[in-house]
Amino acid sequence: MGIDWGTLAGVFGVSLGITVVVVVMFSLGLAAWARAGRGEPAPDVPRGRPQKVAAATAVLCFAACLAVAAYGVDLIVPA
Repeated sequence: MGIDWGTLAGVFGVSLGITVVVVVMFSLGLAAWARAGRGEPAPDVPRGRPQKVAAATAVLCFAACLAVAAYGVDLIVPA
């Protein structure tokens, strides 16, 4: 019984890449959420299209993170 080091390195690379992508997506979601004024609202900033776009971007980023996490759980938990 031997270890296929090439396959192990491939799995490690893909998992590291997906981890980096999820962390970046979550960070972008937090930044967009803050830009949309969802954290602590500033009273002098008018609401408008840029805030709506930022809120939609934040929701999209968080949904992508949730989809990756749900897929990972689906791979681990037997059906």
